Amino acid sequence: MDTTPSDLPGVIPLAARTGPADAAAVSDLFNVPLGGESSASRRGVEASREGEPLAYRMRPRTLDEIAGQQHILGAGKLLRRAIEADRFTSLIFYGPPGTGKTTLASVIARTTGSRFEALNGVESNVAEIRAKIDQARTWRDLRGETTILFIDEIHRFNKAQQDVLLPHIERGTVRFIGATTHNPYFYVNSPLVSRSQIFQLEAVPTDDLLPVLRRALDDTERGFGDLAVAAADDALHHLAVMSDGDVRKALTSLELSVLTTPPGDDGIVHIDLAVAEESIQRKAVVYDADGDNHYDTISAFIKSIRGSDPDAALYWLAKMLHAGEDPRFIARRIVISASEDIGLADSNALRVAMDAHQAFEFIGMPEGRIPLAHATVYLATAPKSNTAYAALGRAAEDVEKGRTLAVPEHLRTNTRKKLAAASGADEEKMKYLYAHDYPGGYVPQAYLPEGRIYYQPGENGLEKRIKERMDYLRQRMSEEAES
Repeated sequence: MDTTPSDLPGVIPLAARTGPADAAAVSDLFNVPLGGESSASRRGVEASREGEPLAYRMRPRTLDEIAGQQHILGAGKLLRRAIEADRFTSLIFYGPPGTGKTTLASVIARTTGSRFEALNGVESNVAEIRAKIDQARTWRDLRGETTILFIDEIHRFNKAQQDVLLPHIERGTVRFIGATTHNPYFYVNSPLVSRSQIFQLEAVPTDDLLPVLRRALDDTERGFGDLAVAAADDALHHLAVMSDGDVRKALTSLELSVLTTPPGDDGIVHIDLAVAEESIQRKAVVYDADGDNHYDTISAFIKSIRGSDPDAALYWLAKMLHAGEDPRFIARRIVISASEDIGLADSNALRVAMDAHQAFEFIGMPEGRIPLAHATVYLATAPKSNTAYAALGRAAEDVEKGRTLAVPEHLRTNTRKKLAAASGADEEKMKYLYAHDYPGGYVPQAYLPEGRIYYQPGENGLEKRIKERMDYLRQRMSEEAES
């Protein structure tokens, strides 16, 4: 086995047994500068750093370097004040991939001078959680240091794993920071949510992504500042736009473009728009089948129809289809909207929606998207009315909160009428007037006690004619009641 003098018991290193001059000579002899790393060690560190992805190397070290998130990290905002004052306990960050959840956690640890321990909700188990907590307790007791325990994809932890954290969070053994792409109010246990402050991170705007890309090109320590790279503004703008608010994706695409583009005749790597387009290729739509993006997008789709904006409705429809949303789910929502939002203003909308649903079932994808688009545009451009839906809500409220109304005697079944007559009831009150026996198929007659009115016709589309008729009939009913 190879050994060095310092490895042998009782042997004092040469540098410790000589004067400064001799020590310097030893340093020169072995190429090991005193108080620093060897050149070989430095080369190893540099090689290791070169092997790290650009997105990892360029991770922000301070709050000011974090792209976007000004709604929570801007001057005077709650989270920034809590971090700078070192006054927070447990935090949960949620938002799309690449928005800086993990980065923000590490910056918080650096800013507050805390130890940083990380676990992953997919890979970690209860034993690992307990081990990290034991280490945190030891560091706190022996050195007085605070530990931030960061758990990525916290929604992946089961109830037992999440419950392990609770007593240690309450005692202050660790400061917990969780990260998830799912809404924690639905996917994280209530006890953990109630002990944490929830902050939502948003997709990073294009204008905030551009400085990140330029900083990566200029940074000589972590980026490509030591390389001759010239990137066109339109190329960087394309990378920023097509990254869809994902910083990691933007930096990865920039790295690919720089490392795969040969230098020109002038020795400079030129990144133009064509190179940028090849590097990022097709934009991956951020969409989850059962999370926030799923519900947010269908909400935007329905609200665009309700708001009579066919262009927006078609965009959200295209996004859902592109991302792999179940077309049957979309078709069902279209049918609901036809009654809820168009209603009596154009009753044909419900027929169009049902036909689109049936047509999709008949032909399937990809052509099935055509009748869905047909129905979407029809509904978006149709006159709107929710009067029937709103009237049902008012009637339901009376049913739930008011007293139950008895069925008027003249509307009861013949059996009930015979029983009432046998008991001496007034036969005139029990007489039912058959509407078809009267001119126009209408005769003033009470169908509900107390004369309540729930349906208030609107004046959009075909419902305007309904309103005219109902105004006439209700006037006749009022006159009959007064006479």
